[in-house]
Amino acid sequence: MKIEQIYTGCIAQAAYYLESNGEAAIFDPLREVQPYIDRAAKDNAKIKYIFETHFHADFVSGHLDLAKKTGAQIVYGPTANPDFESHIAADGEEFTVGSYTIRAIHTPGHTLESTCYLLMENVEMTGIITGDTLFIGDVGRPDLAQALTSELTQEVLASHLYDSLRNKIMTLPDSLIVYPSHGAGSACGKNMSKETTDLLGNQKKTNYALRSDMTKEEFTKELLDGLGAPPAYFPQNVLMNIKGYESLDTVLEKGSMPLSADAFLAAAKENEALVLDVRHEDEFVKEHIPGSIFIGLNGQFAPWVGALIMDVKQPLVLVTPEGKEAETVTRLARVGFDKTLGYLNGGLEAWKAAGHETDSIRSVSPETFAEGLANEQKIVVDSRKPGEFANGHVADAVNIPLDFVNQQLAEVPKEEDFYLHCAGGYRSVIMASILKARGYHNMINVEKGFGGIKNTSVRTSVIQPACS
Repeated sequence: MKIEQIYTGCIAQAAYYLESNGEAAIFDPLREVQPYIDRAAKDNAKIKYIFETHFHADFVSGHLDLAKKTGAQIVYGPTANPDFESHIAADGEEFTVGSYTIRAIHTPGHTLESTCYLLMENVEMTGIITGDTLFIGDVGRPDLAQALTSELTQEVLASHLYDSLRNKIMTLPDSLIVYPSHGAGSACGKNMSKETTDLLGNQKKTNYALRSDMTKEEFTKELLDGLGAPPAYFPQNVLMNIKGYESLDTVLEKGSMPLSADAFLAAAKENEALVLDVRHEDEFVKEHIPGSIFIGLNGQFAPWVGALIMDVKQPLVLVTPEGKEAETVTRLARVGFDKTLGYLNGGLEAWKAAGHETDSIRSVSPETFAEGLANEQKIVVDSRKPGEFANGHVADAVNIPLDFVNQQLAEVPKEEDFYLHCAGGYRSVIMASILKARGYHNMINVEKGFGGIKNTSVRTSVIQPACS
């Protein structure tokens, strides 16, 4: 038996490939399915099942394309009701893959249909694929269903999750290997470890949500405490996973269309398309198309696209590094952004050769920032998350997290120049691009972010926790 974790770091997602005696199963596949087909072919194996742990919110699964290309059966847990052909497993139902048995364990809480899959060789339990029910160091957030129905509050789902963990998961052997769907960086939880597997016994000792003496009320309080609002694209991805979607092959064909500068501009105007620039932040700062939004491929690209553009039906035209066109379209499609109309053929050089103007962002080194701040008072806007800000920030800085720039736009200074920074220089350029597109031209980006600022003479502060 082989079980492999296929981890995609930019969206902190884990799919799983299981093979035994020429049969294979895929758990929670990503949108691009050819790597799974190639992996099975390497083992001369036939993909028999596609197991889904739940209707995912943070990415669009590849179940439909994979089933169409391989003939494999899609399997969901109890209460799932997708708009396409699939097998809805009963709680405790077992499936065979070669010499392996896979048992569906219904574990509602993250969502109602959430299901874990227990892996057994003969009668020995060896591992459990937990989806978003149990992470390493955390459990799944229970508030995602609220966007789809008012009947399922986060408190109701938290109660279900408490029961699922204690009655279905914590009763299993400590020797089981836990295989979750996400690691640190995912918005599906709040306290995930950088580790992506662990023994269940160790999780019983270290995971706050698995304390044996925890009451349901204590569990609910700790689970919901500090849980921020989910990204706006999450419910839209859920609906795509339930109702179906266009084949990735078709999305790639449409989105990878090379456009001349004039055709690019026409497509943007005619379709009210957003110009999305995915090059490195240093290139964008130096020169970009006026009004374009920067979200670079070198960072957590897809989650930021989903969190900031929000509407997966928004038409897009792309400015990409040469040779990265298909990758960009694929990574957008992972989170449901299928309306890519093409890319600027020849990049910024072609744009300028056609006689079109470019824009830039004022940007300074950390050392120049320190000198400027010492000589004159300017507002400093810190675009990091509140927890990062609390652990250390420029004294008197204003915290406007990139995640909430759309909601906190009124707090951004508009009449006077201000400095803008993040941790390393990526997020601040994203925020600067959004602000410029909305008429703010008075920000000065600080290169290298707080990481560079810390090494200067700039005075910094830490928020001390309140005494209890």
